[in-house]
Amino acid sequence: MQRNRLLVAIAAVAGLVAMLDASLAQGQTPRARPIRLVVPYPPGGPTDVQARIVAQRLAERLGVQVVIDNRGGAGGMLGSELVAKAQPDGNTLLMGASGPQAIGPHLLVNSPYDPVRDFTAITLVSYSPLMLVVHPSVKASTVRELIALAKAQPGKLSYGSFGPGTMAHLAGELFKTMAGLQIEHIPYKGSAPAMADLLGGQIPMMFDTVITALPHVKSGKLRGLAVTKSTRSDAAPEMPTVAEAALPGFEAVSWIGLMGPRGLPPEIVARLSKESLAILRDRDVRERLLSAGAEPSETTPSQFAELMKTELKKWGGVVKAAGLQPS
Repeated sequence: MQRNRLLVAIAAVAGLVAMLDASLAQGQTPRARPIRLVVPYPPGGPTDVQARIVAQRLAERLGVQVVIDNRGGAGGMLGSELVAKAQPDGNTLLMGASGPQAIGPHLLVNSPYDPVRDFTAITLVSYSPLMLVVHPSVKASTVRELIALAKAQPGKLSYGSFGPGTMAHLAGELFKTMAGLQIEHIPYKGSAPAMADLLGGQIPMMFDTVITALPHVKSGKLRGLAVTKSTRSDAAPEMPTVAEAALPGFEAVSWIGLMGPRGLPPEIVARLSKESLAILRDRDVRERLLSAGAEPSETTPSQFAELMKTELKKWGGVVKAAGLQPS
């Protein structure tokens, strides 16, 4: 009797395993185990906030737990490296960002990973454009007027940034190169001290995030000239882009996107892409992302992969033009 019960139990377990294997083969869920979503920055930052919004909905749609794993360090490259070396089973994913994927590898002599080869693109999640803002004492109300002012006083204007190699810094370098300007870069340890000096008139201009700069523009403490996205920002639709105002082709935006390690099976990529796109089309999710200063985006895996290649090449050129030496 006991032997018969044992055989029945074994058969039941075998049947369950077979059902799970069939589900995996059909791409119904990446795995039954929880998904670890690595955020390569500390808790509370923009990438972390957006990752938690996406993770909550992804868990609901997949029916598995999605656990955020904050692995900050080395400008986001530490957490990115962890995912690059993970098993491609769908249980370890990365909320990748433009910093460690498109800029950071150019600043190291020996990057711990290839930002294109070592990852599988799933979907772009959002763009976060910057805003070109100046102190009210600067005698320029448009981008063209600012460029003319800088050319009339070569080397006298400066711009602040969050630090060397940040998007705020490289946006300024791209602006200098495309406009043919001589303006000095003043690096700060973060956005807050840079903004404090801009508001106080210690520096005349900077590229800051739209969500940070916009309240000061609306209050009249700063003058907003343009946004750095190729299209107008949802948060400030009345403000022109740098491209339309003066420099066609100019774009400097931070982005984040969902990706996995190299070799992620196509059926898992397809399922994750499908669910992610449904999440990003949800009105509540879009509103939450916008409130966090991000503009939701939708791409196929192949479109995201192509963006990653383009961004890596683009910012490599800007890093070289800026004279930044890999360490």
